[in-house]
Amino acid sequence: MKNRKKTIFKRVCWVLAGVGVLVVVFVFLLLYRPGRYSPPELVDNKQVSPYLTHELLPEVYNRSQYGEPFDLVVSEAGVNEIIAYSKWPRRSGGIDFSAPVAFFMPNEVLLMGECEVGGAEFVVSVVVKAEFDGGLVYLRLAKVRVGAVNITPLAKVIGRSMYAERLADKGSDGKDLGAQIATSLLYDEGFEPVFKIEDERLRIEAINIEQERVKIRLVPMGE
Repeated sequence: MKNRKKTIFKRVCWVLAGVGVLVVVFVFLLLYRPGRYSPPELVDNKQVSPYLTHELLPEVYNRSQYGEPFDLVVSEAGVNEIIAYSKWPRRSGGIDFSAPVAFFMPNEVLLMGECEVGGAEFVVSVVVKAEFDGGLVYLRLAKVRVGAVNITPLAKVIGRSMYAERLADKGSDGKDLGAQIATSLLYDEGFEPVFKIEDERLRIEAINIEQERVKIRLVPMGE
């Protein structure tokens, strides 16, 4: 009987030790910091990105005046400048998000940023892909990782809850471009890629994501 109790006790100890190792490994994977991630240097958020105001928007507006389709090339460095000039950190659902860094790679965009939950900091990596089908654009949330742990399905569930709360707080109907983008990412729904600059309406006809840049085909639609 004593030998049997000792055997059971040893087995329980081994199980507990195994669980402990798994917990330690899981926490280690969550806290993993990808080597390519480096927090961006933020700029006074009272200013606006020169790349946005002096290059991107003037080019779109001026070229749309000709009424002909044109290609707009957006650089990875330019997008990261726009992000750095935005207001950070941001808080949603009890989570503090720092400014992300964008990486343009063939056919996908990688966003990496830190979030703080309960005093612990994690690096979140998000992979987004763009597809066109039937005149609609679909933005796919291809992968979400916390550290080295893939949490894509869970991230969508959490994201939907946070998004619903934000719509309720703002009283939005979810029809503006930003809301449509969020809906596409979280619910895999397509939307008509039309937006307006000044009095010009433009339609996105194609998006080609390349190394360190994205090429967007724009078609002026008139007022």
